[in-house]
Amino acid sequence: MKAGRSAWVRQQAMTARDTAVATWRSSEGWRQATAAKVLRRLRRHRWFVGVFGVGALLRLVTMLGYRPALWFPDSYTYIVTVFHLRPDLVRPAGYSFFLKLLQPFQGFAAVTAVQHLLGLATGVLIYLAARRVPRWAATLAAAPVLLDAYQIELEHLLVSDALFTFLVVAAVVLAIRRRLTWRTALAVGLLLACASLTRTVGQPLIVVLCAWLLLRRRIALAGITAAAALLPVLAYGLWFHATYDRVGIVGANGVFLYARTMSFADCGTMDPPPDLAVLCDPRPPEDRPPSQEYIWAKDAPLVKLPDITFSEANDDLAGRFAMLAIRSQPLDYLGSVLSELARTFTLGRPVYPDAEIYAYYEFPVKPPAPPGRYPAQVGAEFAQKYEKGPIGTAIVEPFAGWMRAYQDVVRLPGTVLLVLLAVPLAVAIRRRSYQGAWLLPWSTAWVLLLVPPAVAEFDYRYTLPAVPLACLAAALSTRRVT
Repeated sequence: MKAGRSAWVRQQAMTARDTAVATWRSSEGWRQATAAKVLRRLRRHRWFVGVFGVGALLRLVTMLGYRPALWFPDSYTYIVTVFHLRPDLVRPAGYSFFLKLLQPFQGFAAVTAVQHLLGLATGVLIYLAARRVPRWAATLAAAPVLLDAYQIELEHLLVSDALFTFLVVAAVVLAIRRRLTWRTALAVGLLLACASLTRTVGQPLIVVLCAWLLLRRRIALAGITAAAALLPVLAYGLWFHATYDRVGIVGANGVFLYARTMSFADCGTMDPPPDLAVLCDPRPPEDRPPSQEYIWAKDAPLVKLPDITFSEANDDLAGRFAMLAIRSQPLDYLGSVLSELARTFTLGRPVYPDAEIYAYYEFPVKPPAPPGRYPAQVGAEFAQKYEKGPIGTAIVEPFAGWMRAYQDVVRLPGTVLLVLLAVPLAVAIRRRSYQGAWLLPWSTAWVLLLVPPAVAEFDYRYTLPAVPLACLAAALSTRRVT
């Protein structure tokens, strides 16, 4: 009896062992098959993997060379909103919400790391969206956002552009999918809402993407996208109204448009009423400073008025002056906008609007000076609270030097961007067909390039969000994609 029981136990043990061995071998085989499958895919997309790897390495070198982040004048305002959570008069609070989400990680190194990841993710989105074209073309389309030195430097700045670019590219990539569902339309709308609350230039993109869905005869989906995009913006507008008793999501539209018109406004031609005449500049346009100086310079006509520059009364006054200037000198306004837009497409990179702002877009040799303006000084105090320690930028060699040398060589010239934007239109004219997936990223890129010169002024960092979309449009136009 005992012998039989022992044999049975041994048999069960052997069976269990054999089962375990078979399971292990099966799992090992599964792992090997999975690894082989991954390797095949990597080899299939080896050119993109190589470019992506270089882009990731460049961002790692940047983080090693400039610790933990680079600062821009706007950075301090964003930090203030993190701790005093209310709408800002000059810019929406979307980027401040982004910083608030990352606050538990206790440091700006986490912020720049996430922004670099967003830059890499943007490159992946462009490559995936262009997968219907040859892989080399898709890789070229993704290369600028992955490798451009100014793109990498912008991601390391504490500004909203890296986040904004990712949100817009994600919305466009979803919208050009062949198979669209209500969930896709909802996601597109929410991405547009986040983009609009990160930078106001995102608002006209809601119209562009809804028009695209209507063009594809997806009327219901266009309605879903519009609702998903507008409801959060309207909710933010209610918050703004409750805070300032003003309509809108910012309180600076009139001020910025006034500064834009001061590049050409002639009060002799405009004949403004006395209340607007206080904003005139007697100097001829060619002797005037860049437009931004009419917002921030202490001797600017608007800044010298009572109350803060962005008060409701001053913003309304500036807006009425700007509209009078545009109505009185429409051709001068158009010429000024085109002149500013033309700066986007220069082969070189001349200093503009001034040496101070221009320097913020270059990897620095020495740490930047502490903030000078009072609002920025207040923001610096809150930044120390965010960092839980001293703030600043530690420049570590040789990594910083490598990135400075790289930036001297690798960038996308503005003339190349113009060629990329011309390619889809040239192909469409040749084929006599103006529809296709290229149309949405192409039109979105143009809106991103046109709006800042029309309502504010040209700035180098405003052109970068349009680059991946222009590259995507050029790639998609090479095939008949619908």
